[in-house]
Amino acid sequence: MRKWLIATVVLAVAFSGVAIGYFLNPVGIPPIRGYMEGKEIRFIHTEASDAKVAELLTDMMGSPVLVVPSLAQAPKATLSNVYVFTNGISGEGPFKFQPDVFDNPPGTAGYSPLRALNLVTWKEEQLARKLKSAAEVEGAMEKGEVTIKQPGVVVNMPMLTWPGGRR
Repeated sequence: MRKWLIATVVLAVAFSGVAIGYFLNPVGIPPIRGYMEGKEIRFIHTEASDAKVAELLTDMMGSPVLVVPSLAQAPKATLSNVYVFTNGISGEGPFKFQPDVFDNPPGTAGYSPLRALNLVTWKEEQLARKLKSAAEVEGAMEKGEVTIKQPGVVVNMPMLTWPGGRR
């Protein structure tokens, strides 16, 4: 009898955890860590305009990122930026370097979940440091520490948490 009670309690706890997890993230898309305005944030990738980028993000997340080529045709005024690091400090980013950095949080002028991909490369990798805001990335570019390439790729990256807010 006691074994059945323990088994029942364990199953109830397991099912409760699954139910809570589903309620918090019903489609099962894993949240990703990034930075915005110097703060840690959480976001998801859902679609990308480029098949190679979608494959990279799918492999990174373990969850499918759909290819939607028409995203690349979105007017520039409807896009925010994401800065993705191609070298530098090891981390959780798509290329295994520091997490992505975003501009324009939800609720501010210029916010959009559609993000223009900006590839950031440190000119001298040994001098790399963690950048946590778009202003820091742009400052590093102005000082000649990094280069930024814009390959014309758009990724849908809705925010889950951001400085001063959350869904």
